[in-house]
Amino acid sequence: MGYIVIIIILLLLVIGPGIWVQRVLKKYSQPEDRYAGTGASLARHLLDKNGLQSVQVEMTEFGDHYDPAEKVVRLTQDKHDGCSLTAITVAAHEVGHAIQDHTSYPPLKWRTRLVKAMSGIEKIGAGLLVISPFMGLLTRVPALGLLTILAGMLVLGTSAVVHFVTLPTEFDASFNRALPMLDEHKILKFSDRPHARRLLTAAALTYVSASLMSLLNIARWIQILRR
Repeated sequence: MGYIVIIIILLLLVIGPGIWVQRVLKKYSQPEDRYAGTGASLARHLLDKNGLQSVQVEMTEFGDHYDPAEKVVRLTQDKHDGCSLTAITVAAHEVGHAIQDHTSYPPLKWRTRLVKAMSGIEKIGAGLLVISPFMGLLTRVPALGLLTILAGMLVLGTSAVVHFVTLPTEFDASFNRALPMLDEHKILKFSDRPHARRLLTAAALTYVSASLMSLLNIARWIQILRR
């Protein structure tokens, strides 16, 4: 019984932040016409105010993000075309990343380099995961099972490292960039500021949830390795 309780607590710690993030984003997506301008128009306005006319704003289907390689702020359709508090706040958060890039913010530079360096490692690990079972069938060598586990650790470990390096970047984008911009340009309605802080926390915690999930997956692989 105690073991089950521990498992439930761990699952809540891992899954809980992600559920909370989605709940907050959804809650402040209504009303849809809370602001006169869209998330895309606000992003364009804030970029121009910070001398980033060369940075583009685009719609995407793959999650809100700033692409430092292409110099593009990408927003999902509900943020790009939406006028809700969520759309406005998330757009400001992503512009915060663009400003980090423009000012050569060290954690963002480290993350960008790390992603490039580890993409090759992750591909190797994924490749080993694919071929190891077939090699085991062909050669009947038990050690190849260990190779599969190590490959899984390589893939999951790479993901965890990237997520944790991302955390300082996310909190800086929310509270040292986005919130001051929203205040400076008097974007928010007075009553919305505390709710915007909650949204900005949610935006930053997106990677906390991903980091915790990566650690849980690593723990599973370690348990397999012990067996």
